[in-house]
Amino acid sequence: MGQLTQFAPFLLMFVVIYFFMIRPQQKKAKNEKEFESSLKVGDKIITKSGLHGKVSELADTTVIVETMSGKLKMERSAISMEMSAAMNTAAVKK
Repeated sequence: MGQLTQFAPFLLMFVVIYFFMIRPQQKKAKNEKEFESSLKVGDKIITKSGLHGKVSELADTTVIVETMSGKLKMERSAISMEMSAAMNTAAVKK
């Protein structure tokens, strides 16, 4: 019984870290993967570096994004889920 109470604070710390740090990060990564796989031609997107464009072609891990200056090939993971969603909801509200 004495050893259990000795390790209880460490166990509690691990549980808190798991529910406040690890689990939300895993959930966010899962949502980003779903967003990347749900992209389709014609979607308006913003990259993590702030580049605005429209998806013109899709491949397994890459996309061709049409911008005002031409077409660019980039990784799907370079597209920002949060900024793209915010831009698309702002466009719907107008």
